[in-house]
Amino acid sequence: MSPSESDETLESFGADVGKREGTVTRVQEWFLIQGGRLAVAAVLALVVLVSLVAAYELEVVAFANPNSVTRVASGMIAGTFSLVTLVVSVNQLILSQEFSAASKARDRLDGVMEFRQDVAEEASVPASPAAPTRVLELVIEAIRHDAVELADAVADHDDEVRDVVVRYTNSIEQRADRIDETLEETSFGTFTAVSAAINYDEAWQLYVATHLRGEYADSLSSDATERLDELIGSLKLFNVAREHLKTTYLQRELTRFSQLTIYCGVPSILSAVAIGLLYADFTGPNVNLAAMPYAVIVLILIGLSPLFLLVSYILRTATVTRRTASIGPMIPQKDPDEGPFDVSYGEDS
Repeated sequence: MSPSESDETLESFGADVGKREGTVTRVQEWFLIQGGRLAVAAVLALVVLVSLVAAYELEVVAFANPNSVTRVASGMIAGTFSLVTLVVSVNQLILSQEFSAASKARDRLDGVMEFRQDVAEEASVPASPAAPTRVLELVIEAIRHDAVELADAVADHDDEVRDVVVRYTNSIEQRADRIDETLEETSFGTFTAVSAAINYDEAWQLYVATHLRGEYADSLSSDATERLDELIGSLKLFNVAREHLKTTYLQRELTRFSQLTIYCGVPSILSAVAIGLLYADFTGPNVNLAAMPYAVIVLILIGLSPLFLLVSYILRTATVTRRTASIGPMIPQKDPDEGPFDVSYGEDS
């Protein structure tokens, strides 16, 4: 393995592939992932407000024609009812996962208990914590411990093997320290824990570990091979823990989205009705003509509030799902023509 190849084995091609630098990237990450969903919805509402006011001041749009305005109000009412129907469908999807027969519920419980027992054994604790974020912390600590043990196990190996493995374990320790610091400052109710979990590149680390085990099978001692297998097991546990955390959080996220949409649905319909009533008098609008456009704009914003919520929540859930779509060392972000581990059929023979 050449030096350049050794360097590339330490690069991350996991869920957080790409640099997180630059103002545009930070704004994008805040909009898609990091920002609170209500804050994102408020930003969308502000953008629409400024756009409508600017369009009116520039005489691009007008609010003088009652027929046009009432048609817009009718469309908003129809759209709100369609959105509420969508929310009901989302709730049915979530509830369908909760309803199960006794046998299926027992299997789910046994699976969770078995996983928690595996975490407890891996971390050498009596029982894994109840909080999901604390479980992730235990698994991360187990990964860091296994990496240190692996580095110690190859201390007396050949320079080539030792250098590659030590650099690999050093990268694991650095990544583990970063996610551990993040998890210590968060709770399950915030999205920061999920964000830290999906940005941890255990898929790439698992891929490198399995390749190193096959590449240096004859060069690694039995103790080093055992330490490497334990590290692979810990990385697998993290993958399972992350999927469990992600699934639980997204269920809570979609449930909250459903509640907020229902809360905003009634004011949205009432605001659309109010727009129509403003123009219902035969003598014209009852509101001062100078204030009428701004009153209609405010009512439009209220009517579009469920849409702002839909956009903000779906953007986050879709982004999280896309970044964690693969299981194990199957990394869609990785270009198939790149990387140091270019293999061909029958290479070992």
